[in-house]
Amino acid sequence: MTPARHVIFDLDGTLVDSLPGIAWSVDVALRSCGLPPAQRDLRPLIGPPIRDILATVSEVTEQGALDSLERSFRRSYDSEGWRRGVCQPGVREMLRELLDRGEDLWVLTNKPALATGKILGKLKLRSFFREVACRDSRRRTFSSKAEVLIDLLQRNRIGRAGSLMVGDTVEDWRAAEAAGIPCAIVAHGYGAGSLPAGCRRIAHWAELQAMCTGRSN
Repeated sequence: MTPARHVIFDLDGTLVDSLPGIAWSVDVALRSCGLPPAQRDLRPLIGPPIRDILATVSEVTEQGALDSLERSFRRSYDSEGWRRGVCQPGVREMLRELLDRGEDLWVLTNKPALATGKILGKLKLRSFFREVACRDSRRRTFSSKAEVLIDLLQRNRIGRAGSLMVGDTVEDWRAAEAAGIPCAIVAHGYGAGSLPAGCRRIAHWAELQAMCTGRSN
């Protein structure tokens, strides 16, 4: 594998534990629409857009009702829920070491730009990244994470041979596959337990740092 010069990070689960805030705001949304609290662990669901998560936990299929749930979630999460996110262990030290080695770092996320900016600002992570790409980073919202990734690579003329996606779900792996770049899945993330064969897993940040220097096989 070519040593990575451009490392593109997923946000939720990979760099930040967003589950406490997401779970809190999901329950706020459910209660506001007269529905019972979520009766299942949300961890395996984190990653896709929140509308998909709300549809799963509420079992609501009617689009108008889902619109109401999503609006309620956004009000709660954008005002309070986002504050409950924390850095995953060792993130700042890992990012600093990669920057010191000359890597270019990027963020790619399904999370809307408003909440993403607030979280990165609060956790003092924004300055590590050249760009933060979200599904709503342009006027016409991207249809998938893969589309965001391909656009990021093309706009910034990032060579695929020296790029690496770092995420925690099968969606991250599929986005990287669609874009033609390798992917590494962190073990501490939300979806790392349900990945197809062939996904590269990394147990510690040191493994990522080795991949960037060419010491990894």
